[in-house]
Amino acid sequence: MKKPGIILIALFIFFAKSNAQIYMADSCSVSFFSATSIEDITADNLISKPVMSTASGDIQVSISNQDFVFKSKLMGEHFNEDYMESDKYPHTVFKGKVNEKVDYTKNGVNNVTVTGPMNMHGVIKTITIPGTITVKGTVIYLYAKFDIKMVDYNIKVPSVLGSNLSDHVAVTLNAKMKPYKVN
Repeated sequence: MKKPGIILIALFIFFAKSNAQIYMADSCSVSFFSATSIEDITADNLISKPVMSTASGDIQVSISNQDFVFKSKLMGEHFNEDYMESDKYPHTVFKGKVNEKVDYTKNGVNNVTVTGPMNMHGVIKTITIPGTITVKGTVIYLYAKFDIKMVDYNIKVPSVLGSNLSDHVAVTLNAKMKPYKVN
């Protein structure tokens, strides 16, 4: 009788400790910008919920491609149907690891790089993303800004528009992370 009780207490302590090291986005904005000769293209996704482990430095972001909001409905249709083929490839997923050591118990701004595979449009490519991890008490802020080349992910630009569109997209992520609590 004592062994199951000890095992349960040990499991409770293990999970309580590991949960304190898991953070989930309280709020997150993923946006992109692409300059064109006709009209600049911008979109925002406020639905994404990145998850990170302060123990391992792992960060995962899964983005629903159809949840990007554009200033024009037509831009959103072109993005989902012609470029991202969102019915076939509904999500873009990045699973990375922070390369630098970060002291999550100390307030401050930490310049970091995160390396891992990005799965976009059916193509998986390992990339390194520069950014910052800012610690303020029990809240962690993630910020990253980086470029993605469309050709790297087999995203084709119709030849009619080819000369009007940039070959890359600037992506920005801002996330406010809080400790994940199991209800």
